[in-house]
Amino acid sequence: MNRVVVGAQWGDEGKAKITDLLAQDADLIIRYQGGCNAGHTVVAHNKTFKFHLIPSGILYGGKTCFIGAGTVILPEAFEREVTELIEQGIDVSGLKVSPLASITMPYHTEVDGYSEDNAKKGKIGTTKKGIGPTYTDKAARIGLKIEDLYSPEALNEKLDVILPLKNKTLEKVYGLQPYSKDCILALCEKYAQIFRPYVCFDWQEMLNNSKKKQVLFEGAQGVMLDVDYGTYPFVTSSNPIGGGACTGSGFGPKMIDEVIGVAKAYVTRVGEGPFVTELTDETGDKIREIGHEFGVTTGRPRRCGWFDAVTMKYSVLVGGLTSVALTKIDVFDTFDEIKICTAYKDTRDGKIYKSYPTNVFIHKYLEPVYETHKGWDVDITGIREYEKLPENCKKYLARLEELLEVPISIVSVGPDREQTIFKK
Repeated sequence: MNRVVVGAQWGDEGKAKITDLLAQDADLIIRYQGGCNAGHTVVAHNKTFKFHLIPSGILYGGKTCFIGAGTVILPEAFEREVTELIEQGIDVSGLKVSPLASITMPYHTEVDGYSEDNAKKGKIGTTKKGIGPTYTDKAARIGLKIEDLYSPEALNEKLDVILPLKNKTLEKVYGLQPYSKDCILALCEKYAQIFRPYVCFDWQEMLNNSKKKQVLFEGAQGVMLDVDYGTYPFVTSSNPIGGGACTGSGFGPKMIDEVIGVAKAYVTRVGEGPFVTELTDETGDKIREIGHEFGVTTGRPRRCGWFDAVTMKYSVLVGGLTSVALTKIDVFDTFDEIKICTAYKDTRDGKIYKSYPTNVFIHKYLEPVYETHKGWDVDITGIREYEKLPENCKKYLARLEELLEVPISIVSVGPDREQTIFKK
């Protein structure tokens, strides 16, 4: 069974834990898009591990963990993450990096930070890690790939084309300092050393040999941050949807058997952008406090709101979800009432939207239409069987399945590996 794990909301849904659990049965785990703007947390071996680039399955010995061509890699961040894992006693010998992955250069992070800091309107809420500018250069065909680091002739020819263009933009548009070719070549030599133990030039053979094995595809961010289908322009620069697993890994669609969308029992968002069910009151603060809702990468407090079935049903459609893994339902253990947004109402004319309106301009005029469910006032963090969950909790889950029209296959009742219920 080959599975794709995607975020079904705006990221930070608990994908790392679900990926970590499913990686037990996988031979190959592939991170297929995004960069170090991702933040995944796994609690295992009585330790907390925070991932940004490296697939969560690295915590299991004997697995191959592959960072695919659809990713963009900040070399310094990659080196730091590998070093931290080694210092924690984790074996990284199974880690491999695609030579086709794109490199985030210093001018990418400079431009990213400058653009966000100086935006008077239309701030995106970027992590300032250079992700967007790297993908921009990739699409413009002026990016550097890891394989270029090991081909002096190709690297020199590329830089002769790239640097004049980049330096003109840096100076004329952003007022930033240009880079000399010698400076970039020195950086590339350093980067070549960082990646050398991990770069997988025989990736085609590796993928061919894995066709009869179990493959797990790990996405970053979430469907609602997809550059084509998310709340554009408040999105990431890649395709976190299930389909992105194919383009970002090198495997075709016939290799995918199941797409599991990870969603919280509520909704969070980091950064700017529309959020119809956002709670700016004591309830939102309570969810944030109990759920420890602060960004792994940025440390920023996450915006919190009730579960949004409108966006989630949209995620099921465009994300290609076959089932849902619901996380953090234990956050509601002390809540008397729990709400689910089943539709939007336009405050201008009273129009009801049961399907997700993709024109985010109108979202400022939308208000959620809620249905209210009774809480359960029971600590569920120690429960391991679905049948033993409180009745009101099971009713809440059943209603979500009814609204989303896909099964909830996994229920997470805490951060640890064992705090998981696999629904039969």
